[in-house]
Amino acid sequence: MKSVLLIGLGRFGKHMALKLNELNHQVMAIDKKEELVNAILPFVTNAQIGDTTNEDFLKSLGVNNYDMCIVAIGNDFQSSLETTSLLKELGAKLVISRAARDTQAKFLLRNGADQVIYPEKQMANWAAVRYSAEHILDFIEIDDNYAIFEVTTPENWIGKSIGQIDIRKKFGINIIAVKQGNKLNLTVTPDMVLKKDETMLVLGEAKNIQKCFHI
Repeated sequence: MKSVLLIGLGRFGKHMALKLNELNHQVMAIDKKEELVNAILPFVTNAQIGDTTNEDFLKSLGVNNYDMCIVAIGNDFQSSLETTSLLKELGAKLVISRAARDTQAKFLLRNGADQVIYPEKQMANWAAVRYSAEHILDFIEIDDNYAIFEVTTPENWIGKSIGQIDIRKKFGINIIAVKQGNKLNLTVTPDMVLKKDETMLVLGEAKNIQKCFHI
């Protein structure tokens, strides 16, 4: 369980607060608007109305006591930038800030953000890959080169063992799990035979996965 200072309770901040609460983290939520604070209060540890560009107000929150501070302000970049900078100056351990554009991400990283969340871009990238091919069900970028894809089993692989298809040798790709419905099997062996109703979670360089599965 982590302690989280969440600043900004618009749509993104609200969803973040609800998910953090679901994961049993302790959340202090902050926003300028009273109605947003009141709406989220039943779902977080505590919530306050306040202006986080005010240094005295931020100091009163004891920002250095939180495991992470999330700046989820979406419609006022100046406030987001000032809040991010102040958090770091006041000793915040980890500052994660939301960006809407590449230029915003650069400014935030230069002014105190340890990491940047770019929800619109990240969702657009995910949707473009997910829906550009029928056999891709999900994917997660590990870094600029590596990714995990959930793919349907190619028809010509059905009935063959993982050792027979040997995509690790051919493409440098590892099958890390097979999935049947909601059941995930992480015990993957070379003699495991692939079935028609299964999907696979594969890990490797994105370009190799794209080549292997004709994405």
